[in-house]
Amino acid sequence: MLRYALNRVLLLLLTLVGVLVITFIISRVLPGSPVEMMLGSRPTPEQIEAARIALGLDQPIWVQFWTYMRDVLSGDFGTSLRTGQSVISDIGARFAATAELVTVGFALALAIGIPLGIHSAVKPNAISDHAARSVSVIGLALPVFFLGLLFQLIFHGQLGWLPLQGRIDGDLMLDNPFDTVTGFFLIDTLLAGNLAAFGSALAHLALPVLTLAAATTASVMRVTRNNMIEVMSQDHIKTVIAYGLPTEKVHYRYALRAALVPLLTVFGLIYGYMLGGSVIVEYVFDWPGIGGYAVNSVITNDFPAVTGVTLVLATAYLTVNLAVDLLYQVVDPRLRVS
Repeated sequence: MLRYALNRVLLLLLTLVGVLVITFIISRVLPGSPVEMMLGSRPTPEQIEAARIALGLDQPIWVQFWTYMRDVLSGDFGTSLRTGQSVISDIGARFAATAELVTVGFALALAIGIPLGIHSAVKPNAISDHAARSVSVIGLALPVFFLGLLFQLIFHGQLGWLPLQGRIDGDLMLDNPFDTVTGFFLIDTLLAGNLAAFGSALAHLALPVLTLAAATTASVMRVTRNNMIEVMSQDHIKTVIAYGLPTEKVHYRYALRAALVPLLTVFGLIYGYMLGGSVIVEYVFDWPGIGGYAVNSVITNDFPAVTGVTLVLATAYLTVNLAVDLLYQVVDPRLRVS
């Protein structure tokens, strides 16, 4: 187990080095210049030369790469050309918002998608199965931005039940401030015993989470259904059913556990996809996460910020998949033996 874990960690580090190389190359070959971004439209030659020296662009390419690797590995992603702040501090101030949005959305997708997938698998071709599959196809076909706008129109514009944008009510933050401990407002407000702020954070989270979870639930449901149908046809499940064990126990304790290893792979990929795919949802709902930060950085050619966001998302994606790989050993004892 320990050797397997070390091998996976080593593979993760090698992959991150590959990501570093790719991001460095892309930042040097893309059109546009960080010097132009810093100095505006009509800089003098002296200003251009001074900016090139300040950014290290006058150095040979291998020196630039070594400096880039050294700075990134020490946690220095440079200074944002747009905000003028350290990129790592910009990302740090926004990452918790994205992580909270994606984690709650992912949990909601699992809570709905897995039971629906199991129900469809144990009653294939029933009316409920056809209905669930039809809804899942609709969920996959509709663009995320359209779902977000639709939810805004219904739940804010027509019904007035939920707020349109933002993470929490601004006036409430002024009247009832709370300490930020984890960066997850749902947790921090509960730790502070501030139920008014908790309700506001939950209300602001509802629409972005519903939008993000809609398409993901469809994927979870379809993958769970396909794997459960395959497992339910195996002899050991048929034997358990023949012994007369309760149906729910057979489905959730034996069949779902047997299907869990391939499902874990897909769930890890889905969570990683949601981290990167939350960009559109954050932009639609003005969510103060790294998605909106990344979009604005791309629009303004803010290379250090784009590179920093890419590295952070890649690291998060690889870490999630590392956790999934380690969970294989826990879920399936045969892998520990091999």
